[in-house]
Amino acid sequence: MRIGLDARLVFYHQAGIGQYILRLTNALTALDHENEYFLFQSRKDSTRLADAPNFHRRVLWTPSHHRFERLAMSAELAPYSLDVFHSPDFIPPRKMRAPNVITVHDLAFLLYPRFLTPEAARYYGQIDPASRAAAHIIAVSQSTKRDVTRLLGVPEDKVSVIYEAAHSTAQPIPRAEARTHVRAKFGIEDDFILFVSTIEPRKNLPTLLAAYSKLRDAYASPARLVVAGHKGWLTDEVDQTIAKYKLHDKVCFLGSVPTQELAFLYSAARVFALPSFYEGFGLPPLEAMASGTPVVVSNVSSLPEVVGDAGILLEPNDVEAWAVALHRVLTDNALHDEMSAKGLKRAAHFSWERAARETLDVYRQVAKQ
Repeated sequence: MRIGLDARLVFYHQAGIGQYILRLTNALTALDHENEYFLFQSRKDSTRLADAPNFHRRVLWTPSHHRFERLAMSAELAPYSLDVFHSPDFIPPRKMRAPNVITVHDLAFLLYPRFLTPEAARYYGQIDPASRAAAHIIAVSQSTKRDVTRLLGVPEDKVSVIYEAAHSTAQPIPRAEARTHVRAKFGIEDDFILFVSTIEPRKNLPTLLAAYSKLRDAYASPARLVVAGHKGWLTDEVDQTIAKYKLHDKVCFLGSVPTQELAFLYSAARVFALPSFYEGFGLPPLEAMASGTPVVVSNVSSLPEVVGDAGILLEPNDVEAWAVALHRVLTDNALHDEMSAKGLKRAAHFSWERAARETLDVYRQVAKQ
């Protein structure tokens, strides 16, 4: 087969879907030495994403999320005789000879339109015709599959659930080593609560900030709150919450953190927290568990599916419950150790090798249609 993969988003944004593209590509490189792959990258991206003779770098001039992206990509891809084209960022070219596979990571833009900028709403509003035109859809969780079939009316047999997995760097680092590194690199001392995500409304950081303030006031907790992730969009409520609770010097905002450094943060943290309103999968809590760090997450969408019984699951807006749960994990060593062991066991169920194998099965299935 000649397989095309839209890899442009790696250049624009290496979190989220960009990471999905990188990790899937790496796993396919190790797994498949027979089929021919064409990795279509941004013209601004000079990196080579795969070092294998059957993986070829190609350049697309069409930028990601451009107004005329679907038509422009169709024209650019016309000279390639592909058997399958995979669009990991939801929206495929409008017209292609090759059948399209699309990955749907979540449908937050349909469920929570108030969390979107107008530009994002316009772009992702194309999901309905895109889902109808796709030969097959990959959903990253059963929760996302349910949303796809319910909200878009897609037949269940047109959607395959293929789970993501933690990055290979997400593994336990001896706590003393991790904390020494984090102290030297970021100046963070002692116990801390870790939040990892792009800062945007869906991630519900204001609830965690309010719970953290209560944790400090009610329990006199000395733990810091560390936020790793760049500011995305519609972040005014985060700024207002920090001002309301006077947390300017209590919360450590690190911005975007490279994957290698994240590994040390995951292992050094006492607890990981994510009060998100909605997740299509939830890589950060999985990577925290793979690092041996207990997780406290929302009890919504895909998070119970990923975390299972290894973490504490709470209503997203229950500030009191979040404060109590964080206090328990911060202070109860037996609970901390039990959650750490369960998390490691749970994370081992997910693998990029398996994801690549199942994705390749989808390619084969679609190419035969």
